[in-house]
Amino acid sequence: MMVIMGPTIRPLSAADVAAVVEFSLRAWAPVFESFRAVLGERVYQVLYPDWSATQARAVEAICQDDTAAVWVAEQHGRPVGYVAVRIHADDSTGEIDMLAVDPLVQRQGIGTALTRFAIQRLRDAGVGLVVVGTGGDPGHAAARRVYERLGFVGLPLVRYYARLDTDAGHSLA
Repeated sequence: MMVIMGPTIRPLSAADVAAVVEFSLRAWAPVFESFRAVLGERVYQVLYPDWSATQARAVEAICQDDTAAVWVAEQHGRPVGYVAVRIHADDSTGEIDMLAVDPLVQRQGIGTALTRFAIQRLRDAGVGLVVVGTGGDPGHAAARRVYERLGFVGLPLVRYYARLDTDAGHSLA
């Protein structure tokens, strides 16, 4: 019988940031390909002309943001996942702001462990409602399954995009 140990979850250190950025970009590459397929190339290029640079800056920013709490999941001495949360004191809600798991270890429960950990930390802080945003595209299907399995209820929202340098809007009567 083989026993699979869960990850160790600990606070992010400055030494973790480069690894977190690197595996996050690999984790999100299929998501951005999904966006490309859903949106079409012309709209995608307007929204995400250099998604990896933008995402790298966003991950670095959350890792250095004093208003966020960030933890990493570690296996064999290296970061393999992370979660960032924020507490919104004005309405007593908490938000799972970012979460990523290294594709080399996905489907091993690390995302679920990080989500549960974040929920518990928010509960310990007195938060009564937790929100997490994710995409409705195929690239986010695994994330939606984790959140739904842990009791989150999705509110379907739709955001429409149209390039105005095409014939968008010209078919109106």
